[in-house]
Amino acid sequence: MLTFEEKKQRLIDEFRTGGGNLGLYKDQSNLFRDREETPAKKLNVADFNTVIQVDAANGWVEVEGMTTYEDLVRATLAHGVMPTVVPQLKSITIGGAVSGVGIESSSFKYGLVHETVLEMDILVGDGRVLTCTPDNAYKDLFFGFPNAYGTLGYILKLKVKTVPIKPYVQLRHIRYRDAEAYFRDLDEQCRGKEADFIDGTVFAPDELYLTLGTFVADAPFTSDYTFENIYYRSIRDKPTDYLTALDYLWRWDTDWFWCSKNLYLQNPLIRRLAGKARLNSVTYTKLMRWNSHWQLTKRINRLLGRHTESVIQDVDIPVAKAPAFLEFFQREIGITPIWICPIQVYDPAVRFDLYPMEPDAVYVNFGFWDVVSSREQHPQGYFNRKIEAKVAELGGIKSLYSDSFYTPEEFWTIYNKPAFDRLKANYDPRGVFRDLYQKAVLRV
Repeated sequence: MLTFEEKKQRLIDEFRTGGGNLGLYKDQSNLFRDREETPAKKLNVADFNTVIQVDAANGWVEVEGMTTYEDLVRATLAHGVMPTVVPQLKSITIGGAVSGVGIESSSFKYGLVHETVLEMDILVGDGRVLTCTPDNAYKDLFFGFPNAYGTLGYILKLKVKTVPIKPYVQLRHIRYRDAEAYFRDLDEQCRGKEADFIDGTVFAPDELYLTLGTFVADAPFTSDYTFENIYYRSIRDKPTDYLTALDYLWRWDTDWFWCSKNLYLQNPLIRRLAGKARLNSVTYTKLMRWNSHWQLTKRINRLLGRHTESVIQDVDIPVAKAPAFLEFFQREIGITPIWICPIQVYDPAVRFDLYPMEPDAVYVNFGFWDVVSSREQHPQGYFNRKIEAKVAELGGIKSLYSDSFYTPEEFWTIYNKPAFDRLKANYDPRGVFRDLYQKAVLRV
């Protein structure tokens, strides 16, 4: 096994032999936007996948950028700690969660994944590998890198914060019938910070659940949602539940939240035939990529006379505007369930240039991942454009891991073109990596 320094030098040598545009070769991705193949040279960073050191006493872990959270969590839990924010799918990489926007139910306390970073080693457009911290010469890149999606360089190594854990997590699923009361209580819970985890699930306008998770040393029982039982269904049936800490972190991975239903894997017979080992985000991502390539469902829908549009998005809305967004979404889009995950900026004095959030606000992440189907044909991106417009109207911001339909003017007003241009000039003056608008919207 090569050391990090050996892998880094090999990559620098490979970089310098290339010419023109560069892309990233990796064997997995959690981006949900198809893109055209380009002649860009692919840098192979797949073997930057090692957990280098866990320092539980000082509260950090040093890890290479292509390490999946499954491997990262396995390493940290062995030391009695976890990364402060662990995104919900095992297949997400730590570098991807920082380059994009990573979130989970501890984000009300610790912010988004990039707010948990202490240090990053980044390969930039002139072939240098720069160590970036919040207070060194490359602090502009440190604060400008999140949400750049590889357009400013690639993360090779990071140091991120950890927190101690206990063996079990107690869950309380609290039902609400009114959105105003629901978001008011969610806001209070976030500001109180008494829970260790907070998220929620909306099944219908009058069926909203707030889930509070608390670490505990002992549990009277534990539930298992890694095979035959389905976690999101339990939210309606079990006011109180207990999971091991590991099973809590991966409670959504088994069924990709609830999206496994689209693959008929919530049918008990098909589920048993598939087997426990295949029920995970890695399998579902491979099936999604296969379907995207061969366009099987698109052909079936065409034969049935249905017009469909994928609406796969995460959007962050100020909590005061959350009821208005939910009402709009249920009326105009109609996808259920919806995942609810609150966020608070960890350090109000810090600003990340390409994903700006108000320092004193509680935001609500709405996650929805499905297809809108109708007999009526609409222009491309019809429903996604409605969502983008509403998010902007309410002072929110959306993640860029999936389809976007902004005009250049709309996009750069939101995602800070002056800051991006400064960073591009400093760290990728030859344009080795793509422009953020090209990558996120044009998909080239």
